[in-house]
Amino acid sequence: MKAHTPTLEEIRRWPATVDVPQAAAALGISRSKLYALINRGEAPVRVLDFGAKRVVTASLVRLLEAA
Repeated sequence: MKAHTPTLEEIRRWPATVDVPQAAAALGISRSKLYALINRGEAPVRVLDFGAKRVVTASLVRLLEAA
């Protein structure tokens, strides 16, 4: 089952950070692809590590606005 691809307006209403699967859906990529990018230090968004990786929503918005 394909994850819902959120609109930019929906993403702007998200909390300050989101989990990797949610961020991957916003980027239109698989969560495994985003985890791979994070592990290589190549993620196009800011990632915080609190034991579990969290993506900063503002960085998602900036990236998507620039696209």
